[in-house]
Amino acid sequence: MKDVLEYTSYRQYIADYYAEKKAKSAFTWQEFTRAAGFSSPVHLKYASEGRLNLSDAAALRVAQAMHLADFEQEYFCEMVKFDNAKTDAEKKAAFSKMLSIAEAHKAKIIEGDSFRYFESWRNPVLRELAPAMPGAKPLALAKACRPAITAAEVSEALNFLVKAGLLKKDEEGRYIQTDTFVTTGPMEVTPVAVRGMHRQMGEFAVDAVEGVAQNERHFSGLTMGLTHKAYDEIVQEIDACRKRIAAIATRDTEVDDVYRLNFQLFPLTNKSLNKKV
Repeated sequence: MKDVLEYTSYRQYIADYYAEKKAKSAFTWQEFTRAAGFSSPVHLKYASEGRLNLSDAAALRVAQAMHLADFEQEYFCEMVKFDNAKTDAEKKAAFSKMLSIAEAHKAKIIEGDSFRYFESWRNPVLRELAPAMPGAKPLALAKACRPAITAAEVSEALNFLVKAGLLKKDEEGRYIQTDTFVTTGPMEVTPVAVRGMHRQMGEFAVDAVEGVAQNERHFSGLTMGLTHKAYDEIVQEIDACRKRIAAIATRDTEVDDVYRLNFQLFPLTNKSLNKKV
């Protein structure tokens, strides 16, 4: 099975650990749970299936029962904290700790680059801006960003983008995009960072109402009553529109400015109006 540092789900790790042990011996869930100090013989089976949760306190006992090394135990416990977290801030803190443990032991979490890319608005902006300003130094790129950032922050973001394979340098030192677009994909952890990105970009949109000239930004909106069927149809229409806009954006090879387009459709009431109360 894979090294524990390659996992982001403690439930999957428990399931894979059990499957590997079972394939090599007469290992049972009862034996496994007893070694971890549980009275119920199916506690870990149910935890691996998502039917029960591990507490933070129990996580260490389970990690020790699987004979993980000290840093592996710490990583496993952080996976449990991530799963148990109630807020994005708590999830982000747990996953950041997982990343630091993995990197300290020369391991790479596959989803780590995706998480870090969407963790800060600077990454997608500089991924578009750097190729549009060939040869520009970090200070010039920093001055071109809205809101203002430092040259050091630009350098940090560019180093990450190159290391993650999202930008590359040609022989003349110019940055080139490796792919036209970056998408999240079906990942477990990345949506936490994406939600943070949406919050950051939403705040920038509010600032742009007063801070950007009207002829340089476009705002419009609708307030409407919808059925669930109409909502689903509108979401499909937004997805189709987003793809058409992406095709327009990639049609030209040159870039004059970097823009952000937010699609936002959200409820202004707390519950369905046709439900009886």
